[in-house]
Amino acid sequence: MNLLRRICTELSPQVNGKTLTKRTFKSPKFPEESLEETASPCLLHGIHVFHCPDEVGIVAKLSDCIASRGGNILSADVFVPEKENVFYSRSEFVFDPAKWPRMQMDEDFLKLGNMFNAIRSVVRVPKLDPKYKIAVLASKQDHCLVDLLHGWQDRKLPVNITAVISNHERGLNTHVIRFLERHGIPYHHLQTTQEDKREEEILSLAKDTDFLVLARYMQVLSGNFLKSYGKDVINIHHGLLPSFKGGNPSKQAFDAGVKLIGATAHFVTEQLDEGPIIEQMVERVSHRENLRSFVRKSEDLEKQCLAKAIKSYCELRVLPFEKNKTVVF
Repeated sequence: MNLLRRICTELSPQVNGKTLTKRTFKSPKFPEESLEETASPCLLHGIHVFHCPDEVGIVAKLSDCIASRGGNILSADVFVPEKENVFYSRSEFVFDPAKWPRMQMDEDFLKLGNMFNAIRSVVRVPKLDPKYKIAVLASKQDHCLVDLLHGWQDRKLPVNITAVISNHERGLNTHVIRFLERHGIPYHHLQTTQEDKREEEILSLAKDTDFLVLARYMQVLSGNFLKSYGKDVINIHHGLLPSFKGGNPSKQAFDAGVKLIGATAHFVTEQLDEGPIIEQMVERVSHRENLRSFVRKSEDLEKQCLAKAIKSYCELRVLPFEKNKTVVF
């Protein structure tokens, strides 16, 4: 039975003698804009991601878990890699919190995860759950940092920025420092050297965060740092990795005479610029570019790519796949 037929079959389970409606698997819009128009004011929006060994009946049980509590699946994505015994899904649903309390929801999805030996089973209710707490690490270049701060201020990014950490000292009257002071976000200047990357202090400042963002932070984090932190670190890099690794990638690409520039947001690993890719964006350039216009286009791509990667991560769209890949719904 092919995957599409299997999904359609599993999405028609019997619950209390009634057949659940079949639903098309498609990539949804993110909730807060599209779902508020369709959902009743008393209903809340939830997201669930599932990663487990593949077997028959997963979609049916997932549907039953939500429907049995009065919830309604609005959209779902499923990915089953060819010749791999592994199952990935991401579902969006609405529910009445009076009928399905948040703690009960956790218990129900935990039981589902145990039933299928889940590698990952995560549920979020954006209206009830706290936003992800992040610290942003940056060096001298401001473009990605400023874009993240403005995105946070405009509520375009579902995060709380707890601190900005930098190896570059900024003056009291700079735009970044004025912004941070106005919003009560601490700025920590940690001067680094080749011998001392101040990693212990960074770990201390970031201990209560959910993940870290490197917004053009021009320092290499050690394997010991990554192991000690133990959570995800997202980096932005100019170029379509694996090309133009290391320092000054814009100059490398410009000197190489590329006709297509890009930006890559990826997870940080011990191998420099080789972590799993989350998002990539591209733009065409020509021989008419000078280095200044080339860099300006590159910086615009970096800002957009990093913001989208963070948003996708917070919306539970990013799951690990194989050793060095991701599934991005």
